[in-house]
Amino acid sequence: MQIAPETFGKVAVMLGGNSAEREVSLSSGHAVLNALLTQNIDAHAFDPAERPLTDLLSEKFDRVLIMLHGRGGEDGSLQGALQQLNIPYTGSGVLGSALAMDKVHTKQIWQCLGLPTAKYKIAEKRHFDVGSCGAIMHELGNIVMVKPAREGSSIGMAKVTSAKQLETAVAKAFEYDRHVLIEQFIDGAEYTVAVLNGRVLPSIRMSTPHVFYDYSAKYQDNTTEYFCPSGLSDEREQRIAALSLQAFDALSCSGWGRLDFMQDKHGEFYLLEANTVPGMTEKSLVPKAAKAAGISFAELVVSILATSLESGA
Repeated sequence: MQIAPETFGKVAVMLGGNSAEREVSLSSGHAVLNALLTQNIDAHAFDPAERPLTDLLSEKFDRVLIMLHGRGGEDGSLQGALQQLNIPYTGSGVLGSALAMDKVHTKQIWQCLGLPTAKYKIAEKRHFDVGSCGAIMHELGNIVMVKPAREGSSIGMAKVTSAKQLETAVAKAFEYDRHVLIEQFIDGAEYTVAVLNGRVLPSIRMSTPHVFYDYSAKYQDNTTEYFCPSGLSDEREQRIAALSLQAFDALSCSGWGRLDFMQDKHGEFYLLEANTVPGMTEKSLVPKAAKAAGISFAELVVSILATSLESGA
């Protein structure tokens, strides 16, 4: 259904911010802003690192399209502030945003519900015993991924194959977060699935010569390959789509987002994480999936903006 531009009123595209993902956020935000302007929507850039949120009220903005990645934009804090200001916004509410931002809590919820996710350990900065690294490596199969609990864009992540490497990687990850996820490495293909207003878009398979799909592979070089259609059979495509909706709903997410998976040699899928404000740059995955589904970038952006018409959860 076509939505008249004036329905949205004056729109603030929230971009930039102070997180470690500021540069990606600026790229996403400006791409989204330009798309809204082509649709005759009264949209304006708004960087909360440069001005207070109360300017949204004084400048009479009607709603916010959130393109802030990482902390301060994707973790529920901005969503809570906008609710206090009574300003509608896009995507997940406070609870869904906070849960999905925290990889540890995400894993715990999925595990409790019986959704497939790799074995893991949690390292807490104040109590982590470096002497346990050998036992952790042995228990998790001797190859693990180390991830700060609340960072995105693969920031602070590392793949390690020894106890000494694990000690170093955990210490590095502690620079970003006091909680660190140590996760069994699933050797296989990596997939991502976008969810848009209850609809699952075609899966994408990523292939990179990097050690893993890291920040550089995502945003900086051109060696990563993307396959959409991903090459999955109809049965596997239905399976990953169903898992995506279950995982998304389990975290109380809403509106739009993206789920990341690994597939092992037996064809089984394992959930990695959920993203409630995925990237929207020219290299980003959600626009690629939308294109495969016959949805243009401008149509995608308007659909994301339309999630603000039902926000406040």
